[in-house]
Amino acid sequence: MSKTLRHIRNFSIIAHIDHGKSTLADRLLEMTGTVDQRNMTSQLLDKMELEQERGITIKAQTARLRYKAKDGQEYQFNLIDTPGHVDFSYEVSRSLQACEGALLLVDASQGVQAQTLAHTYEAVAQDLEIIMVWNKVDLPNADVEKISQEVEDVLGLDTTEAISISAKTGENVDKVLEQIVSKIPPPEGDVDMPLKALLFDSWYDSYLGVVCLIRVFEGSLKKGTKVQFMSNKANFEVERVGVLSPQMTVVNELGPGEVGFFAAAIKEVSQARVGDTITTQHHGADKPLEGFKLVKPTVFCGIFPTTQQDMNDLRDSLEKLQLNDTSLTFEPESSAALGFGFRCGFLGLLHMEIIQERLEREFQMDVITTAPTVAYKVHTIKGQVMDIDNPAKLPEPQEIDYIEEPMIEATIHTPGEHLGAIIKLCEDKRGRQVSMEYPSPSRIILTYLLPLNEVVFDFYDKLKSVSRGYASLDYEFKNFERSKIIRLDMMINGSKVDALSNMIHQDNAYYRGREIAKKLKEIIPRQMFEVAVQAAIGNKIIARESIPAMRKNVTAKCYGGDISRKRKLLERQKEGKKRMKRLGNVDLPQDAFLAVLKVD
Repeated sequence: MSKTLRHIRNFSIIAHIDHGKSTLADRLLEMTGTVDQRNMTSQLLDKMELEQERGITIKAQTARLRYKAKDGQEYQFNLIDTPGHVDFSYEVSRSLQACEGALLLVDASQGVQAQTLAHTYEAVAQDLEIIMVWNKVDLPNADVEKISQEVEDVLGLDTTEAISISAKTGENVDKVLEQIVSKIPPPEGDVDMPLKALLFDSWYDSYLGVVCLIRVFEGSLKKGTKVQFMSNKANFEVERVGVLSPQMTVVNELGPGEVGFFAAAIKEVSQARVGDTITTQHHGADKPLEGFKLVKPTVFCGIFPTTQQDMNDLRDSLEKLQLNDTSLTFEPESSAALGFGFRCGFLGLLHMEIIQERLEREFQMDVITTAPTVAYKVHTIKGQVMDIDNPAKLPEPQEIDYIEEPMIEATIHTPGEHLGAIIKLCEDKRGRQVSMEYPSPSRIILTYLLPLNEVVFDFYDKLKSVSRGYASLDYEFKNFERSKIIRLDMMINGSKVDALSNMIHQDNAYYRGREIAKKLKEIIPRQMFEVAVQAAIGNKIIARESIPAMRKNVTAKCYGGDISRKRKLLERQKEGKKRMKRLGNVDLPQDAFLAVLKVD
C-alpha cells in the first residue's frame, strides 16, 4: 500500500435528527485547524439558508481535514456530515458508499432513536468500521451506562470502547480523532489502474456548470483528463479539480481513496447522474462500481406556476434540483383549474416542503402545490393494472374492480408514558400492530403496519404532539394491500375543481369532505353572488356549505315614501345577481389548496 493511502481516512457521522452531528463536525474542523477561529460559525457545514433556519441538515456535506496524530504523523481525513431526518436517509446511504468507517453518534440523554437504528443497519450492511460516540454528556440528564446497555441490547454492538464527549464544549473530541486513526481502515486502490470514481453528489454552479463530487477508488484524476460517464457514455475534459476544505480549494490531482470535486463544463444537468461511475475516455474501466439503491418517491403532488409564462423556468429549476437529488421525479401534467404544471414525486412531506421552499428561495419561483397523494394500484374489470398517483386519472367507479394501497412498516421509539396516546393515534390511522419491544424499562419500540395514505397527511405532526416531541419515527415500504379507496371531489358552484380532488378511504370520506367544505367556506372570498361549496363521491353530494353573497344596500337613498319603490330596486338587484351567477367565476386563493392539506 502506498504511503499516501496509509494516511487517508474516509468517514461519515451518522445519528438520529438533533443528536449533534453538525456540532461535532464543527469541533473536528476547529480542532484540526481546518477553519480559522475568525471564520468559524456554528453548523458551518450546513450552508443552505433553509438548513440554518430549521436547524436540520438536508444535504450531506464533505470537508477535508489535516490531522497531526500523537505519533507525529500527519493524516488526511475526509469527513462527510449526513442528515438525520427520515425523508433524507437516501443522502446517508450515498455518503456511506464513499467511506470506510462511520462515527455513530448517540445522544446520552435520549438514547437509541428510530434513525439511529436505520443508519446503523445501513452502515453494517456496507461493512463499515463503526466508532461509538456518546454525545451531550454535559447535560444533567445524561446517562452513559443506560445508553451503553440500550445500544448493546437493541443494536447488538460492543460498547466497551465507546467515547463519551460533549461536541458543544469540545470535551474528549481529541479522543475521537485518535480513534479515527487507529480503528478506521485506510482505503485501498491502485494509482496505476484505469480511473474508477463514484459520483455521489453534484450541484449546479452558474460559472462552472455542473460540479461533480466524487470518491476515487482506482487511478487518478487531474486537469485535462478526458473522462466518461459510464451510464450514458458522455465524454468531457476536466477543467478544474479540487477538494472541499470546507471551501472549494483547487488541487493538482485526486488519487485513490481521496474525495474531491471536478468541473468539466457540463451544461446538461441530466448528464451527471448521482451514483454513476466515472472513468477515462480511452482505456477506461470495464465495469462500473456498484452504485447505491435508487429510491422511489412515495408522495406525489402537482406543482404549478402561478403564471403560465413561468412554465419553462419552473422546468429548469426542477431539473437543477433533481441534479443532486435523484429521489425527486417530475413529469408534465395539466389541470383545468391551474393550467400546465408538473406532477412531482417526493420521499415524504418534509422533502416536499423543502423542495417547494427551495424553488421559492433559490429560483424565485411563485408556485401553487396541490394536495399530496400516494401511488395506488388500480385493478380494472378488464383485468388491467394501473399505477395511479393523480386523483384526476382514476377511472370511473363502474370500471374499477378493486384498488390496492401502499402499506408501510413504521417503527416508533417512545418513552413508556406516551404509549397509550401513540397506540390510539396508530389505530385511528387504520394501523395494525406488529410488535412491541422493551429495550429498557422506560423505553418502548412499537412496530405498526400503516397505510401510507394516512401517514402522508399529518401523522408525523400528531406523533410529535401526542408524545411531546419524544417519539421518533422511521418507516419503510412493505407491500400493497386491497382497500376501499374512493375519490373525493370538491365542487365550487357545480363545477369540479380537479386540483382539490383527493383519494381517500371510504370510512373517512364523509368526515373529510365536510371538513374541507368548512375550511373552503372560510377561505374563499365572498363574491357578488352566492357560492355553493360541495363535496361529492361520484354523483352523490355528501356535504355542502354556502358562501353568502356580498350585498350592496340599494335602498340606502330611499327615505320613507312608498314601499313598492324599495321592492322594485331589490328585485332588480336580485335579477342582476342571477345573471352574474350564470357568468361569474370564483377566484380560488392559494390558501384553498393548502386548506386541503391542513384538515384536522
